[in-house]
Amino acid sequence: MAELKFDIVHHIGVLSEGNKGWKREINLVSWNERTPKIDIRDWDENHAKMSKGITMTFEEFIDLKDILETIDMADIRSKIE
Repeated sequence: MAELKFDIVHHIGVLSEGNKGWKREINLVSWNERTPKIDIRDWDENHAKMSKGITMTFEEFIDLKDILETIDMADIRSKIE
């Protein structure tokens, strides 16, 4: 299997941190020297190991932001708790 190349072009933010030091982050990542995409996944402290995650284009990221702005968070929370 070919080696996976990645470059974290820009760190956007940390969503959470696990008890083993891994952090769920939102980053702009270039995979295999391609155009960078928005990426959400867990990373170890050195950004050497990662979990499975989700990548999206900038347009999809904008759509996600728009959807989140329309959601009634209290309604969603009531369905979870």
